[in-house]
Amino acid sequence: MKKTYFTTRTMALVGVMAAMVFAMTYIGIDIPTALGKTKLHFGNIMCLLSALLFGPMTGGLAAGIGSALFDLMDPVWAPECWITFLTKFCMAFVAGVLMRRLPQGRYRPWAAALGGSLTYSILYIGKNTLDALVVKGFTWQVTKVEVLAAKVPVTVVNGLLAVVCAVLLYTALQPALRKAHVLAA
Repeated sequence: MKKTYFTTRTMALVGVMAAMVFAMTYIGIDIPTALGKTKLHFGNIMCLLSALLFGPMTGGLAAGIGSALFDLMDPVWAPECWITFLTKFCMAFVAGVLMRRLPQGRYRPWAAALGGSLTYSILYIGKNTLDALVVKGFTWQVTKVEVLAAKVPVTVVNGLLAVVCAVLLYTALQPALRKAHVLAA
C-alpha cells in the first residue's frame, strides 16, 4: 500500500496553522518608511511554531499559505504574495528540517527556530535590496536608507520575537499535543 503524505489530518493541520499565521499577522504595528511600509507583527511566531510542532512540509505550507493570504488582503503587499509564500515557506521548512535533524536536547528548538528566522531574514532583506536596486532603479545610497536603516531593525526585532515566543509556545504546547495524540509519541 502506498503511503500518502497529504492525508486529511495533514491538510487539516496545514489549514489550522495557516489560519493562525494569517490571524497573528494582523496583530502588529505598521511602520511607514520613506518608500513604503514595513510591519512588526506576530505572524512569524506561528510560522516557526508550525514548523517546530509539525515538521518542514506541514509547517512550510502553513507559513507560506497563511502569510500569502494575508498579503492578498492588502493592496500594497498583494502583488508580492507569491514571494511571501516562498520566503515564509523557506523559513518554516528550514526550522522544521533542523528540528528533525539536530540532536535531542533543550537547545534543539532554539537552534531550529533561529535557523528558520535567519533564513527568512536573509531572504527578506535580499528581496528588498534587489527590488530597490533592480526593479525600482534606486541608487545604492537610497537603497541603504530604505533597506538597511528602515527594514533591517524591524526584521531583527521580528525575528528575535518570533524565536523566543515560538520556542516558549512549543515548550508549553508540545506535551499537551502529544497527550492528545495530535503529535506522534
